[in-house]
Amino acid sequence: MSQKASQNWTLGKVTVRDRPTTFPLYNCTAKVRGGQCPPYVTFLSHLAIIISFPLIAIYMTDQTLSPSQHPLASAIHDLESGRALLPHSDRNLVEVVGILESYGYVLDAYAINLNYIADHQCLVFFPWFKYFNGEFSLQKLLRHWWHDRINYEYAEYCMKGMFWHGGGGLDAYLDTDEFRQRIEPLIQYKFKYNPVMLGLHKLFPEFLPELVRQMCLYSGLGQFWRIMSDMFLSLSDRYNQGEIKTIPDVVQHILAGLVAAASNPITYRPTVGNSTFEIIPESQGITFLMDTAVPYVEAIFFRGTPFPGTISYNAQAYQIPLHQSDFAYGALYADPLPIGGSGIPPTQLMQDMRHFLPDYLHEIYRTEGRSETDLRVKICESFQKSMFCVTTAALKGLAPFPMDTTNPEEQAQNRQYLEQWMNRFTTSRLQQVRAGV
Repeated sequence: MSQKASQNWTLGKVTVRDRPTTFPLYNCTAKVRGGQCPPYVTFLSHLAIIISFPLIAIYMTDQTLSPSQHPLASAIHDLESGRALLPHSDRNLVEVVGILESYGYVLDAYAINLNYIADHQCLVFFPWFKYFNGEFSLQKLLRHWWHDRINYEYAEYCMKGMFWHGGGGLDAYLDTDEFRQRIEPLIQYKFKYNPVMLGLHKLFPEFLPELVRQMCLYSGLGQFWRIMSDMFLSLSDRYNQGEIKTIPDVVQHILAGLVAAASNPITYRPTVGNSTFEIIPESQGITFLMDTAVPYVEAIFFRGTPFPGTISYNAQAYQIPLHQSDFAYGALYADPLPIGGSGIPPTQLMQDMRHFLPDYLHEIYRTEGRSETDLRVKICESFQKSMFCVTTAALKGLAPFPMDTTNPEEQAQNRQYLEQWMNRFTTSRLQQVRAGV
């Protein structure tokens, strides 16, 4: 074949030689000889390209994600645009950072006490001085009786909520044969001089293991709060240094902290006498994010437990859902107004946080409304705002794809993911918080 006859002719990505060729743009067959394209083929190819541009534009428009029709569509669109469930404003920023600083100090105290109880009060039936962290004195006892102290009871309330609702790898491990095998030497050692308890252990084989399971939740929650405390206090430091300027900055700080600690192992090695027992080994693969953080959000932020005095526990009244999965009494749903009333556990948390309020936030509370008369209610309102920021970070961290993805299929999957979560927010305080009510 001559050099001229062997020349190629290219249209887009289609290369043709000296043979009949089908051009897919307009589905016509033309016979190309020696690399020369007939004039009518050139004309048709150009015409097809011109016509295809608006068609391609229409196709690409169809692939763009349409606005959500969900009742909380505005919140979904904010998340997709990189914003947070809580709108940004200077006031919201001050409240969230200030209350999270106070919360960080409280969580520090809670974490220390929970870890102390788990490590040194395991299988102690009457831990009279468990709130003293092994540092008992008459002065501390008098302050305890006078209630001039941290309310560690609220930490135990959250632990029991997680224990009851369950979820995650930690909860699953507590029902395994390996767990039973690991706690048996602990039980035998603890009661080696107590034949009565060993006899009861044989008669009621679930009693003592259940107490150890509870200790595992003490330890798991204590380790979780240890990380969250450091995260919130470092947020306050960055705010004071001028690094945190918006609510999305707050969310990004929390998200980065969650990601950094995601794979931190959760272990449990209680000390009984002079011996230490490895109940939850690192090899079990139980981690901070999926096995403590996510179950905590589910149990405390969403489900919670109904507060005595605000709802009837009478089964015939049907005021409490039949299934645990339908519970909606968590921190994102609770009305702040009853705070301070009898039987409202979060009152203890608000009372604890008032001791550590930064001056700039305390001054705002003092100069507005009823001054300090309703201080606990104001703290609760700010705390609820901050928890929506934490929830935003959790939602972004668990999303199938990054929220700033430009892939239409990934955007669609993120949209479905967010709408499923927003179904759970319809009865929460989200709309009031977003409206500034």
